[in-house]
Amino acid sequence: MPTKTQVKALLSAGSDYREAGRRLGISPGLAYLIATGSPADGSDAPSPDERRERGLLPSSQELSNPAPENPTARDTVRRWVAERVRADSQPHRV
Repeated sequence: MPTKTQVKALLSAGSDYREAGRRLGISPGLAYLIATGSPADGSDAPSPDERRERGLLPSSQELSNPAPENPTARDTVRRWVAERVRADSQPHRV
């Protein structure tokens, strides 16, 4: 299990919770819980002052149940598809 220090180091280096979780092999919600001590599902209701002091996000619920990644949105996938289309020797008619 990653430590709070490990998660905080990644966040300080510019990672967000999704990236920190991916690099540590855990969910983004667990990375948030480890770093802040608060669950990402929104079940904790700290005051605005406590939220600022603890570095909590205004809304963290999407970290507890993130949408699945769409691999077709990656530039590498788009370039691969474009290359496959260019390499296709069949004429295209619409």
